[in-house]
Amino acid sequence: MSTQVTYAVLDSPIDPFLAMVADGELVVLSFGGARSLRAAKAWYGRQVPGAEFAEAPPGARSMAPVRAWLRDYFAGRELEGAALPHRFHGTEFQRAVWNALFEVPAGETRTYGEIARRVKHPDGARAVGAAVGQNPIPIVAPCHRIVGANGSLTGFGGGLPRKRWLLAHESRWADSHAAADARTRPARQLSLLEPR
Repeated sequence: MSTQVTYAVLDSPIDPFLAMVADGELVVLSFGGARSLRAAKAWYGRQVPGAEFAEAPPGARSMAPVRAWLRDYFAGRELEGAALPHRFHGTEFQRAVWNALFEVPAGETRTYGEIARRVKHPDGARAVGAAVGQNPIPIVAPCHRIVGANGSLTGFGGGLPRKRWLLAHESRWADSHAAADARTRPARQLSLLEPR
């Protein structure tokens, strides 16, 4: 039985995305909208031979979770994508790297070397860089949060201007969420005792 894949072009403030969903899980999210359809189909067809593709009709339920997550992400309400149903297709090493991306909180960055150590390949920063560059669901699995060893912004499939935009967007919202959390936390009781 072949895998049915639905796809749709979804608008965003930075670029249209091409989203592909199979069995209720996001499997591809690419920059470039419809321009990336041929390459996305070819890549997914290599991962899942016999996959059949169909454009999702407007308002399709299969795309609803992806649309909702992207809407909330760009509104600053949801900055972490791990809970969005998704499935990675790739080598065991690639999947380990892509899953490690979810551990980098919004408003923070990690280096390729840190991810290499996280996935137990301490000398594998270059291999991690290659895997990060092949992340099939950018933004959701936040590869834009990975930077060079010196903190410099390095390659990103969506281009460095988009990477800067995403990091600034997340930093602003992560900071505002942290401030709101601090306001709702109960105040600590001050000690009235004199220090000795």
